Amino acid sequence: MNNPSASPAAKRAAGRSLTKWDVLRRSFRKNWDLYLLLAPVVAYFLIFEYFPMYGVQIAFKNFVAAKGIWGSSWIGFDHFERFFKGFYFWRLIKNTLGISLYSLIVGFPIPLLLALMINEVRHVWFKRFVQTITYAPHFLSTVVMVGLILMFLNPQTGMVNHIITWFGGEPIKFMTDPAWFKTIYVFSGVWQNMGWSSIIYLAALAGIDPTLHEAARVDGASRLQRIWHINLPGILPTVVILLILNVGHIMGVGFEKIYLMQNDLNKESSEVIATYVYTSGILGSQYSFSAAVGLFNSVVNFVLLVTVNQIARKLNDTSLW
Repeated sequence: MNNPSASPAAKRAAGRSLTKWDVLRRSFRKNWDLYLLLAPVVAYFLIFEYFPMYGVQIAFKNFVAAKGIWGSSWIGFDHFERFFKGFYFWRLIKNTLGISLYSLIVGFPIPLLLALMINEVRHVWFKRFVQTITYAPHFLSTVVMVGLILMFLNPQTGMVNHIITWFGGEPIKFMTDPAWFKTIYVFSGVWQNMGWSSIIYLAALAGIDPTLHEAARVDGASRLQRIWHINLPGILPTVVILLILNVGHIMGVGFEKIYLMQNDLNKESSEVIATYVYTSGILGSQYSFSAAVGLFNSVVNFVLLVTVNQIARKLNDTSLW
């Protein structure tokens, strides 16, 4: 019912529909403290993630530092064509995909299995002990981790080769044999990160309704049956989300660890896109070419992420967006 004493301006304001900007202003006035807490995160992503994208254009230019980005001439897709037709292209793709898929196949299910096993432990002190032991390697720096690998696998003084010779075998030069590189890289990564990666699964398992297990026990279900029919379906959305995120980084093999483990004798299987960008772009001063290679890598990761997300959404209605 209209208020006859209201001014014409108030009547007009009440009659018009609220726009999205009006809603945003009202929300900001009401929740200004929450927006203030959010501001540093938004600023971080804008400054360090989005503003640097301005420099991606040098992938399509013949970049000369003295001329700057705008002063350098456009050359289109020449750098991409050079990379695709280059001698190292297929070796880089094979090594990058090989290491990533190896890491995904071996490293993705192990934290899940570890979380399921830890969740079944009934002695609290033993569960905490196992968690502490498995979490600890995550806090080792990459340099320390690679140093331990080199020390343990040394052909003369390494503990692993001492055990091999003790059983009558011959010492193996692990770090100079290309055939061993991927296995060493993947399993050392699994050992370092499996405990930390299992935390998310343990949190998801803690959210499962315990009455489901009680009902299953009454029906005579064994422990393995309860894990298969209650625990795994209960954490399936979490597993799918983490799988999507892992596939989205399938071309993004980390640089630091591979570069530290790399040498001239194992480059055949250790040279990946990340190290190639570093050697050609930073050491070789081919900034435009390395930007093109890095952009190609990022685009492939993005396409994989979107594709796997769509597949997951169609299969079980679980996706990132």
